[in-house]
Amino acid sequence: MPLSVEERKLLRKSCTDRVHGFEDPDPAILFRQMADWSQATGVEHDVYGEGPLISGFESKVAQLLGKEAAAFMPSGVMAQLAALRIWTERAGLQRFALHASSHLENHEEQAYQALLGLHGVRVGEMHRPLLARDLAKVAEPLGCFLVELPMRELGGLLPTWDELEELKSAARERGVALHMDGARLWESRAFYGRTFAEIAAGFDSVYVSVYKGIGAIAGALLAGSAEFVGNARLWRRRMGGTLIHLSPLIASAAMQFDQRLALMDACYARTIALAETLNRIPGVRTLPGVPQVNMLHVFFDAPMEALLEARDQMAQKTGCWLLGHAGRADVPGWSRTELYIGDCALRLSDEKLAPLFEELMSIAGR
Repeated sequence: MPLSVEERKLLRKSCTDRVHGFEDPDPAILFRQMADWSQATGVEHDVYGEGPLISGFESKVAQLLGKEAAAFMPSGVMAQLAALRIWTERAGLQRFALHASSHLENHEEQAYQALLGLHGVRVGEMHRPLLARDLAKVAEPLGCFLVELPMRELGGLLPTWDELEELKSAARERGVALHMDGARLWESRAFYGRTFAEIAAGFDSVYVSVYKGIGAIAGALLAGSAEFVGNARLWRRRMGGTLIHLSPLIASAAMQFDQRLALMDACYARTIALAETLNRIPGVRTLPGVPQVNMLHVFFDAPMEALLEARDQMAQKTGCWLLGHAGRADVPGWSRTELYIGDCALRLSDEKLAPLFEELMSIAGR
């Protein structure tokens, strides 16, 4: 009989090893780490977004991205809505373009339409990154063109460097504001071998997350020109995001920001090696075949329910949590999961993981 949701939570917590993600400390441990770091660095609360902690972190991220300024936002949803509002209002157009797999289209209950009255124009092909020719095919005027780097729903796919530069040029020549959904931008530098500023150059605004990859409690930043960020702060207040104290969110990001960024190269190399190992196992395939960032989608020739029950059996037997959520793949009888490779997988060798995934498939495929 399958385990209940609560039983699975307890089983996952009991495991000594897991493949997905970074180490995730219990709240009490995380709060103690934040308290120790805050005491050591003399942190004081911001007041409605004003103070040395928030301004210092905003300036640090803006400099990394090669932008004039940045504003901290409590959520990525708010950050992207603010960017869309600014660019469409400036252009006097209620239309913007986005990929069909965009987070705004699939995970935010069409907030851009319900709250801002905007019309999202789907562009590009579902199973590849956006290219310059996709923008050229849009005949109607646009207030903004939103591009996700990397594309989460496509297993972390990125355009090549030349394709990205062509896309930037196309937006510039057309005179349409180019906004980056950079929720996982921190993971992209290892693939491009370029600085974050070089990647972000040509984008009029950039959203980055500080809980995805960085591990903050929550939060995001919106970067661009000083004028753009000034408007973003205004929209943050209008949307209820200028809280009395944002410092707990910022401290949880700032205290581990540099360390997490320093691990990304190693995580990327580990992802490439793990994908090679997984693709040698019968009934297992990864998307992409060769990862472009330290995340990928893994497909299994087994029904979702059988895969999850096999994972639970393996966890009880070995103390290793091999995968998290799994869903049904487009191919009948197959299932898929997303693996994000952080420090947890850095501690696990392929020699250990290969037989575990092989046994997982043996159980799930019965």
